Amino acid sequence: MGRKRKKPFYENVKIEDIGAEGKAIAKVGDMVVFTKLAVPGDVVDLQVTKKRKRYQEAIVKAYKVYSQDREKAFCEHFGVCGGCKWQILPYQKQLFYKQKQVEDQLSRIGKIELPELNPILGSENEKFYRNKMEFTFSNKRWLSFDEIESEDEIKDPNALGFHVPGLFDKVVNIEKCWLQADPSNQLRNFIYEYALEKELSFFDIREQKGFLRTLIIRTSSTGEIMVIVSFYYEDTVAREALLNTLKERFPEITSLMYVINQKGNDTITDQEIKVFAGRDHIFEEMEGLKFKIGPKSFYQTNSSQAYELYKITRDFAELNGTETVYDLYTGTGTIANFVARKAQKVVGIEYVPEAIEDAKLNAELNGISNASFFAGDMKDVLNEEFIKQHGRPEVVITDPPRAGMHADVVQTIISMQPEKIVYVSCNPATQARDLAMLDSLYQIEKIQPVDMFPHTHHVENVVMLRKRLD
Repeated sequence: MGRKRKKPFYENVKIEDIGAEGKAIAKVGDMVVFTKLAVPGDVVDLQVTKKRKRYQEAIVKAYKVYSQDREKAFCEHFGVCGGCKWQILPYQKQLFYKQKQVEDQLSRIGKIELPELNPILGSENEKFYRNKMEFTFSNKRWLSFDEIESEDEIKDPNALGFHVPGLFDKVVNIEKCWLQADPSNQLRNFIYEYALEKELSFFDIREQKGFLRTLIIRTSSTGEIMVIVSFYYEDTVAREALLNTLKERFPEITSLMYVINQKGNDTITDQEIKVFAGRDHIFEEMEGLKFKIGPKSFYQTNSSQAYELYKITRDFAELNGTETVYDLYTGTGTIANFVARKAQKVVGIEYVPEAIEDAKLNAELNGISNASFFAGDMKDVLNEEFIKQHGRPEVVITDPPRAGMHADVVQTIISMQPEKIVYVSCNPATQARDLAMLDSLYQIEKIQPVDMFPHTHHVENVVMLRKRLD
């Protein structure tokens, strides 16, 4: 067996740009090297970890010169926790690279004619903007290098926080998270201290044992709070003691729920979630409309910016009250119900039955009678019979998941030939692919990037397409 070659080590390399997925880009000769936790202008030493024919991936081993554009990280967990990786970039620079990302991906992948992009819409709140957070209990806390090298016994191995990227069984114990407003940090820290005091066991993901598993905190712009505690097994006495103490300490909790989840993974969408105190839902509000949010409901995690996103979507649709609108991948019907007042008829389609039930409830809650909702796989539901029954849409709004639209759905949209398409995307790369398929019949008129997630590379993008003139 031949000797394994050492991977290259590069010294004094300047970071030149930021590319897809927020990775920093350097060039060494003709080789493109991607890395993380660096910003354009940094001069660094790089240890290559992965070699490919056209590129390499590396980690920063030393910072030789810091960029003038670099900011000091505001979070003590930066570099270990997987979130907020761009907090070392000034926010205006973040917006610059997000705008660039949208333009690059639409032009490079779509290879279609584009109008000038509208300037990206930044988020009013750069911190504490999320309305939902999920934390993990673990008996295997991530240890710093100093702790590992120390011969002292680790007296606090438990954690309540976030998984370390690339290490599924290691969790960073979070002291303060800058993503969700109060009382999120107080709730999490109180539960953590209570669990330690009462010697409740934290979950071991490898051994699949332990009492406390996950914690979900949802908040709304109306001031309501939902807390969901996930336990691995039932211990009525211990569970009720924790939840009663939590209810007494935080009387402002609107919905206190729990779930016993004995599956191999943490997802609870297929589990029975029970109410311990309060309601089984909270309410979100937007432009006078109320939206019921249950423990399994999807709702955009940046409430204030979601409102801006939906206003752009409605404006791009250019509704005058006479149109039939199809809202594809409608989720809980947020966009459908939001635009219904401006349309004659709205038809929402979504593959998750529970989400469709939420959409119907939200329509009823707001007295919206011109919106109807249907559950099923988009490519199966959206057939000729369905279109004949519900009418050919003048406008199609589509907001698919990150994978984009199935090719059959794109072809069905083309066969329906709506006058306008408004495409909302959380992944400009797959959006570009779909836009290329629509290019034969539709021309892009407007493009509006929207930043929903400050301090991350993620970006939403809204595109308005109009049917080409014959």
